[in-house]
Amino acid sequence: MNNFLGSLILMACEMAPYILLGLLIAGLLHSFVSPQIMSRHLAAPGWKSVVKASLVGVPLPLCSCGVLPTAIAMRRNGASKGATSAFLISTPQTGVDSIAATWSLLGPAFAIIRPIAAMVTSLAGGMAVSATEKSDTPTSTHKSDRQEACNDCRRPQLLTKIIEALRYGFYDMVRSIGGWLVGGLLIAALITEFVPTDFFASLAEYPLLAMLAVVAIAVPMYVCATGSIPIALSLMLKGLSPGTALVLLMAGPAANFASVTLLSRELGKKAAAIYIASIIVGAVIFGLAADYLMPRSWFPLPLASSAGSCHSAVESAGIFSLICACLLAVLLIVAFISRFISPHNHNHSNLNNMSKQYQIKGMNCPHCQQSVQKAISSVAGVESVTVNLSTGIATVDGNPEDNAVYEAISSAGFDPVRPQ
Repeated sequence: MNNFLGSLILMACEMAPYILLGLLIAGLLHSFVSPQIMSRHLAAPGWKSVVKASLVGVPLPLCSCGVLPTAIAMRRNGASKGATSAFLISTPQTGVDSIAATWSLLGPAFAIIRPIAAMVTSLAGGMAVSATEKSDTPTSTHKSDRQEACNDCRRPQLLTKIIEALRYGFYDMVRSIGGWLVGGLLIAALITEFVPTDFFASLAEYPLLAMLAVVAIAVPMYVCATGSIPIALSLMLKGLSPGTALVLLMAGPAANFASVTLLSRELGKKAAAIYIASIIVGAVIFGLAADYLMPRSWFPLPLASSAGSCHSAVESAGIFSLICACLLAVLLIVAFISRFISPHNHNHSNLNNMSKQYQIKGMNCPHCQQSVQKAISSVAGVESVTVNLSTGIATVDGNPEDNAVYEAISSAGFDPVRPQ
């Protein structure tokens, strides 16, 4: 148990400074880059919108569940099928937070190759979808000129934007990825300390077979880009190749059953098949390239020789890393507690004739919850909205039209359950 805690503390200390930096940049991107601007550049079918969507998606710190409503909202705001697919492939694979954390734990080679791999696979997948796309128009456009003009008039001041960036980065983002990050660290520490060193020896002799095995596990697995990093490191420590670890880093965050199902509904089965194929093929190709075309010296194991005890982990971490790890731990604790004291209890006695409840499918994280709440709040007649993530129920105070609420939920990328 002491060695397990030592491995956990050491990995957390190595990652914490870079994760905090990534969270800050994530908040600044969220606060200062308008989603309407992104959608405006992604409407035309063809390679230009695909390239733009890939470039936009690589630095965005959205997990595989948070990217779904974002991509669907972009599609319904005018983005082409090819651009939407490229965005869905590139965004969850990496982000400013995970790039920084990858550098800290796996070294610069992984940190550079990972966004390049995300970019290339998203371009290939997006172009393939774009080639099959007919010259149709998107289903609907929800942002009118009047709404954009109104938003321009109410553009927040610099201080307000900075406060919003800090809140989003260090609260909303931590709520969104915190569980996956902690889960990834725990799994990595368990693998490092309790899986025998020779467990993967047979697979290590056959890199392609090992990569296919990792793909079979990673594609349905639900893990964020940052949470996959310590798992990849622990697999390398047990003898698997850097290319196999890269396959996990690419395929794990990029695909899961929820994204495939939603893609099939929104873009069609052909687009969904291209999406999953581009992720699998791209991950394996880049994995093989890492193993056979790149020097092994590019992929050192920073923690391979570190002592495993709790005491030695604290000594080797350094003061600054320990402070960052403690700060990250505080943010995670606050995010965890907030899930239990969130306002889902505030309106339980206020469910009267002016309150309505709507069942919603597809919400997986606080980012999804926030998207639904914001969408419903924009409906005429809505006075206040409370969205319970665990039950999938939105409680709305006011007297809005039901169809308008259903449309707002759908426009955010989720499924309202309509009464039969």
